[in-house]
Amino acid sequence: MFYKKVLFFFAVAVVFLTLSCASSDVEPRSIAAPSAKKTEQKSNSAKKADKAPLTPEVKFAQNVSSALESGNTEKALALFDSMPANMQNDSDLQTIRASLLLSSGKTGEAEGLAKELLAANPKDVDVLSLNVMVAKSKGDNKVKSALLKQIIAIDPKNPDANLELGDEQALKHNYRAARNYYKTALASEPNNTSALFSYGKMAYYLEQDADAKQSFEKILELNPNDTQALSYLGKLEGEAKRFRAARDYISRAIKIEPDNPDFYLDLGSYSRFLGDYKGAENAWQKAVQYDPEYFLGYAYLAGLYDEQNNTDKALEYYRKVVEKNPKYFYAYESLGMFEWHKGNWAEARKAFAMAMSKKPDNVSYALMIAASYWKENKIPDLKKFTESVMKGMDRTGLEYAVLRMYHDLGGDIGVVQKVQNESNRNKKGKFLYYTALYFELKKNTSIAQKYYAEVVGMQSPMFFEYRLAEWSTSDVAD
Repeated sequence: MFYKKVLFFFAVAVVFLTLSCASSDVEPRSIAAPSAKKTEQKSNSAKKADKAPLTPEVKFAQNVSSALESGNTEKALALFDSMPANMQNDSDLQTIRASLLLSSGKTGEAEGLAKELLAANPKDVDVLSLNVMVAKSKGDNKVKSALLKQIIAIDPKNPDANLELGDEQALKHNYRAARNYYKTALASEPNNTSALFSYGKMAYYLEQDADAKQSFEKILELNPNDTQALSYLGKLEGEAKRFRAARDYISRAIKIEPDNPDFYLDLGSYSRFLGDYKGAENAWQKAVQYDPEYFLGYAYLAGLYDEQNNTDKALEYYRKVVEKNPKYFYAYESLGMFEWHKGNWAEARKAFAMAMSKKPDNVSYALMIAASYWKENKIPDLKKFTESVMKGMDRTGLEYAVLRMYHDLGGDIGVVQKVQNESNRNKKGKFLYYTALYFELKKNTSIAQKYYAEVVGMQSPMFFEYRLAEWSTSDVAD
């Protein structure tokens, strides 16, 4: 009966919207509107109903539909309590009722009714779908997956079941399996924008750029204002180094959705690659304005200011990065550099200690921690720290020799020669810096500047110490 189809559409729309809003793992799906043909059928049915007395069944359906259209789920549920007696055992209507209970947060009641319906109708796809929604709302992925497979066994190309199974695989990073489920969904519904987007995204992750582009472009044919399709087309253009086209796509998305911080992150990146530094700065400032708790916008800004040698701003934003995401270890090395440059020895030491916790074998971090202790005049702490680091080191290596020099606060003659004899250019540059820093800490400024100048003269900034050497020579010049 048509009135049941109409009710089912509204009920499923309500429950899927509820589940989409409650889930942070999978992007919300759009609920397709009734086709023009169905809308016309509904209109014609309504006209016929005007000419003839309404039956209790039709009147009930109209009342429930009206309540659902107005968003009054509780009123719709109350109507089910007083539904005509001859309709009370109708499995389709009880499925709708269970869906409404679920969307109202009455999961226990919905689950009980759903199980009863499944026992009586074990091969009814709508009933199975209802039980999938119940399992999803409870976070019971095992039951949900088993029910989805039952649906697939009955209807292999069922688009909703294939979309759900695809989402499961996508969350596990099984992108190829997810793509295949989305492809099956598209075989049934080639214009399903949810399936098109998910298929395109999996193709993008699998570096199947032509398939991804085709999928996103198909979405734009159906809906020119789909911002996610525009965003991914921008990513594809950006990765192909067509940054102007990438910026055009993301600018279109921003006009439609001007408060999406992710779009501004992309806009900043494309602008930066086009040499528009001010545009990049403005875009990333917008990103942190719209999502002040997400660290990545601050990281991009810190890197931009770092590149422009705006040390005050770079330090400010590196601090923001680790404040928002203390586990983002990539920022600690840069943070330590800028804290050191500003003379914040204790803060520099803490930053390098965090960097070292991620890469404990990086002797550069150990040496910067030792130098920070020395600057703080905490010599016992310096010796205790360097002793703990040296325990597991190769005593014949250059790393041990330089660290031992810091531990002993002396013994530099043999170490300097060992540094000068190092054949690896980058390694030599690194340890020339620590040689210079050692002499600076010993108050032998002229020798320190000699070695700082030698580092800077290498013009090979492949190690962070090169930047510190530059600052040391410029500070003297100033």
